[in-house]
Amino acid sequence: MSDELNPAVPDEATEAEEPIKQRKNGLYPGVSDELAENMRSGWADTELRDLAPIPQAADTARRRAALSARFPGERLVIPAGNLKTRSNDTEYAFRAATEYAYLTGDQTEDGVLVLEPATGGGHDATIYLLPRSDRENGEFWLSGQGELWVGRRHSLTESEALYGIPAADVRELAGALREATGPVRVVRGHDASIEAALTDKVTAERDEELRVFLSEARLVKDEFEIGELQKAVDSTVRGFEDVVKVLDKAEATSERYIEGTFFLRARVEGNDIGYGSICASGAHACTLHWVRNDGPVRSGDLLLLDAGVETHSLYTADVTRTLPVDGTYTDLQRKVYDAVYEAQEAGIAAVKPGAKFRDFHDASQRVLTEKLVEWGLVEGPVERVLELGLQRRWTLHGTGHMLGMDVHDCAVARTEAYVDGTLEPGMVLTVEPGLYFQADDLTVPEEYRGTGVRIEDDILVTADGNRNLSAGLPRRSEDVEAWMASLKG
Repeated sequence: MSDELNPAVPDEATEAEEPIKQRKNGLYPGVSDELAENMRSGWADTELRDLAPIPQAADTARRRAALSARFPGERLVIPAGNLKTRSNDTEYAFRAATEYAYLTGDQTEDGVLVLEPATGGGHDATIYLLPRSDRENGEFWLSGQGELWVGRRHSLTESEALYGIPAADVRELAGALREATGPVRVVRGHDASIEAALTDKVTAERDEELRVFLSEARLVKDEFEIGELQKAVDSTVRGFEDVVKVLDKAEATSERYIEGTFFLRARVEGNDIGYGSICASGAHACTLHWVRNDGPVRSGDLLLLDAGVETHSLYTADVTRTLPVDGTYTDLQRKVYDAVYEAQEAGIAAVKPGAKFRDFHDASQRVLTEKLVEWGLVEGPVERVLELGLQRRWTLHGTGHMLGMDVHDCAVARTEAYVDGTLEPGMVLTVEPGLYFQADDLTVPEEYRGTGVRIEDDILVTADGNRNLSAGLPRRSEDVEAWMASLKG
């Protein structure tokens, strides 16, 4: 990474008056007047004209209208968030706040959507963004966030065309918000400067109501969202195929080879991975969120791969398969795997409109509990085990969650609207039962210890039942073996 110049950007109030400061220990002592003048001119007009709106522009407009109707007469402020420092002067890759991206389709840092109450009712939306880098004061080549360092930004005019929302300079927003009057709500946790400007105008309770509404608004997906989720799943299927093809290289290295292989597919076909990939071989499969991915991959062990591609519009898949590294399940592995498969089949069958959200979890847990009793690992009867939750020593987690722009989507929705709610067409959720026998669990026979199995698919609730978006990946143990054999050639 080049480090010739990377000065801090000055405060907005003094930007026009003060020169942009250079980084300490930069190799150039300053900028001559002649060089500054030279850099101001001789640049072609690169404004993009006749831009088409983003594909989801009509959908984001509809979402903003629903938000407007829910909070009449109130100013609503939804930030995208800011860059976060990784170390010294390098930042983490930016990922826009879900609420902001859901309502605008934009994904740039420092953006803020503001809905201002309109005189005749409803709201006027404005998207506040950083304009293109200033060439007059040298920002575009002297600032660490200038165009020549991090790439071109859209102009405000271009942004208006893309997102269908009037655009304004975000550097003027904090001051305007400080002077604003009337009721206001803000989505917290993403932009400290915006929150500071509103500190005496908002309450935590009212702001939480805004966040909850936006979470619940995503429970039912529109056609654009369903299409994006299917794209995410399809790329994920190809990522799993990539992994199977290189298991020999993973055996020669570590779980990191699996992680890197899947990540390549995610970056080539999508925006990123939707969450940290779980590449858990052997006993690591018993750690639910094993993301260190630094362990060995051994023939004879199981590989639990839980991973999802995130599309460019930020919708993510969430799929898990538990694969025999050498391509064939042992008798014990097959016994556990087939039990989880049977539980997942029962769970998927329970996903349909009008069913309770909890139904698929209860159906899966019952099957797993029956198996644990049958194997003599817990004393029955089954109803007693379920009532006391004794099966949870080995099943550990819930059987699924909503899926969308967040891998655990709609997470702050009200309980009565989510886990105590009713399934509707357009909802997308995971069904992911598992059995996990920890390596140090002395309550089970030794042969079970260190065995972890999870099978997870992404399920769309339809008008007449459900559709498995990830059906492109085999699930039955014999089908998994045949699929792996075909990929290994």
